[in-house]
Amino acid sequence: MDSTIATTPNPTRGILLKIASVVVFVGMQTAIKSAGDGIPAGQIVFFRSFFALIPVVGYLAWLGDLRTALKTEDLTGHLGRGLIGVTSMSLGFFALTRLPYPEWITISYAAPLVTVVFAAVFLKEVVRLYRWTAVVIGLVGILVVSLPKLTLVGEGLEAGEAVGIAAALASSVVAAVAMIQIRRLVRREKTATIVIYFSLTSSGIALLSIPFGWVIPTAEQATFLILSGLCGGVGQLLLTACYRQADASTIAPFEYTSLILAIAIGWFLFGEEILATTLLGGLIVVGAGIYIIYREHRLGIERRKAREVSPPQG
Repeated sequence: MDSTIATTPNPTRGILLKIASVVVFVGMQTAIKSAGDGIPAGQIVFFRSFFALIPVVGYLAWLGDLRTALKTEDLTGHLGRGLIGVTSMSLGFFALTRLPYPEWITISYAAPLVTVVFAAVFLKEVVRLYRWTAVVIGLVGILVVSLPKLTLVGEGLEAGEAVGIAAALASSVVAAVAMIQIRRLVRREKTATIVIYFSLTSSGIALLSIPFGWVIPTAEQATFLILSGLCGGVGQLLLTACYRQADASTIAPFEYTSLILAIAIGWFLFGEEILATTLLGGLIVVGAGIYIIYREHRLGIERRKAREVSPPQG
């Protein structure tokens, strides 16, 4: 996480760590989906957050960073981040248990698109025409995936999937708010501090959902839920490590390998039909996302060049 151990950047290693994190997070999502739709979303959030602490705390203790990771100057900000995160996870996990996996993961890609909009509105970041165009195209891709189910809301089993799509879309919007909150926190807080406080606060907040009807899981369900938490913690560690090895613009496109895995798992493990609209919408969203990443990379290069040629002030 925020170790004092210096590492020499290695883009190839960073890409491999990113792919590993994607695989582990897909494992987490598969475990949640395998637990079934009989587990309340708040209960899933608790297992995902609480058991994620095991690998995270173990890793920080091994580095000797555990004590310093708990020091914070913005406890209120962490509590807000936890509340936003729990809301997003609850909506997302509810949707995951009701939607085919490829559709769910494609709709989840809306979060970084909405983040661009929120960054422009709330953080006053400059977003130019190219990125606005990519955002609009990406959101069109989300509609291509969503509309076939939303238009069938009154037809039997499709109604459940329509509700799932609505929850997935809401989760993406709330996740974008969470990303904005994280951007604010990282200005003063260490990554390790953000991660561990999120797990602690989200576990505590999730416990408040007990009166709304937790259930006693079967041994198989409990195993999947605990596995989801362990995978979530390991995935977070891998994700943090990959960004120490390479630039975000180098690593970020490999996030979309999760769509390939989701299609394979949905087909072979859950027997889910892959719709043409899901494939088309997924390609549109992935293309828009990669273009936004490319533009961010180019703008970063231009800003560095501008600083290099600017005469010293004063």
